[in-house]
Amino acid sequence: MIPGGGGQPDMQQLLQQAQKMQQDLAEAQQELAESTVDGSSGGGLVKATVNGAGELQGLVIDPKAVDPEDTETLSDLVLAAVRDAVSGAQQLQQQKLGPLAEGLGGGGVPGLPF
Repeated sequence: MIPGGGGQPDMQQLLQQAQKMQQDLAEAQQELAESTVDGSSGGGLVKATVNGAGELQGLVIDPKAVDPEDTETLSDLVLAAVRDAVSGAQQLQQQKLGPLAEGLGGGGVPGLPF
């Protein structure tokens, strides 16, 4: 192959870029697994904690939120707190993984068709 001829990418360079992206992705995923995000509802009556992957890690319910005659409201508060925390985790994922995903799909590796 003629150096620089025909616009062919250097395969060694492409391999190194792909390995770097894979390493960066693994590091970002590890950071997410170790991160926590809190969400709440009912003015703080229910608090949920999820990890960066959106998995529920903790749930705190203020005794004032517990009414044996109205468990439906408590269920709604728990659901809202968990959704709030998961939404925060999704934002964190976008911050950590978004640039990497753009690099993979948005022409981040020169010479690759995707």
